[in-house]
Amino acid sequence: MIAANLPALQVVLPLLGAVVCAMVRRGPLAWGVALVVSLAMPLIAVGLLIQVLDGSTISYALGGWRPPIGIEYRIDIVNAFILLLVSIIGAVIMPYAKASVEAEIAPDRQPWFYALFLLCLSGLLGMAITGDAFNIFVFMEISSLATYALIAMGQDRRALLAAYQYLIMGTIGATFYVIGVGLIYTVTGTLNLADMASKVGEIENSRAIIAALAFLTVGISLKLALFPLHVWLPNAYAYAPSMVTCFLAATATKVAVYLLLRYVFSIFGKVFVFADLPLPEIFLVLSLAAMFGASIVAVFQEDIKRMLAYSSVAQIGYITLGIAIANKLGLTGGIVHLFNHALMKGALFMALGAVFYRVGSVKIDDLAGLGQRMPITMGALVLAGLSIIGVPGTVGFISKWYLGLGALEHGWWWLVFLLVLSSLISVVYIGRIVEAVYFRPVSSAAKRATEPPLSMLLPTLLLVASTVYFGIDTAASAGIAGRAAELLLAGLR
Repeated sequence: MIAANLPALQVVLPLLGAVVCAMVRRGPLAWGVALVVSLAMPLIAVGLLIQVLDGSTISYALGGWRPPIGIEYRIDIVNAFILLLVSIIGAVIMPYAKASVEAEIAPDRQPWFYALFLLCLSGLLGMAITGDAFNIFVFMEISSLATYALIAMGQDRRALLAAYQYLIMGTIGATFYVIGVGLIYTVTGTLNLADMASKVGEIENSRAIIAALAFLTVGISLKLALFPLHVWLPNAYAYAPSMVTCFLAATATKVAVYLLLRYVFSIFGKVFVFADLPLPEIFLVLSLAAMFGASIVAVFQEDIKRMLAYSSVAQIGYITLGIAIANKLGLTGGIVHLFNHALMKGALFMALGAVFYRVGSVKIDDLAGLGQRMPITMGALVLAGLSIIGVPGTVGFISKWYLGLGALEHGWWWLVFLLVLSSLISVVYIGRIVEAVYFRPVSSAAKRATEPPLSMLLPTLLLVASTVYFGIDTAASAGIAGRAAELLLAGLR
């Protein structure tokens, strides 16, 4: 009975947990509720993934109405992979959150903080699991509204401005999305994604379909912070509470990329996207602009959270590059980078959160000599940084390896050269951190610093260890990503 209802539990449990957190009105109790719910999410996600590993699809009808009339939760290997990613990050972050939140959030706000976190988690999981286009919009708004409030809880007054900027950009993105869905509905008469895909495939090129593709692409690109629609992201990451930055960097943009993959390949791929429109070329140009432009900006940042925020924009470029390459190897590289980037950027921001917990700053000058005071945390930071660069033996190398193979399959040797060149830029900004931490005298801010509590250190080390493990054993990560790429490419005519 429970196994049959896993799709519903994946979304309902965090929703109910959010209500309980808001009612208990005590920070430690709210954290306990959030911890239990978060730890349950990966178990549910694993149960769903096991059911679809054989290539099958789970269809879960809600409300007694069979699809396509009723709302359907539809799980295949593509979104099961995303559900697992989001769930794992949520589970790893919650033990870390207790000390971090107590240090940065006022006691009377902590229950609301955990309630908003679970709402955000539920919204992200809902976006990934639902098979209904309008239901995606509903979950998008749930996660977005919760995210705006979470960012605004940052200690710096500029957190309010960052939340407001994100609200404006997020609202525009959501509006574009719902306009695009409305245009498809006028042509197909359905909101069910599977039914929509079959009907769109039967329609000749029309202005409504082209306009829908344009609105959806722009709207989702705003959500995933695709260059140059990324302006909200650096401030949001820099001024949000540390735990929020960790969670958003590892999950929010990844779910948005999933939506883009689903629409481009599964819905519009059967019509004309790759045959008649220059969408791959557009993504190629924007991806390269992100990889180089955002990386260069990151080099000159003094605030390491902002530095890594611009790095995230560049890494999103690697993910969308897989869409531009559009063969199995290239798309596998883009999809596996969803997983890999979540691990390494989550580890980096968790290490920075531990630094902020002890030092009260993440300015690069204030971290000077910190390798002597917090050697384990700084070692974790450097290892995750090596993964960003793409050093062999880390997950970052695996992603770029697949992207390079996909480019060579197209005969794009020049793209392989650009992949290597963009990685060298990341050597510069990661190198700035290493130089400050290990080769400068201890700063006044870092003199009394010590390692963070084990509740913060162990989850950080777990993610760092994962960046090495999945950089060596790729059977699970790249293997599932490859099968997801095959399924998506099957949507092309």
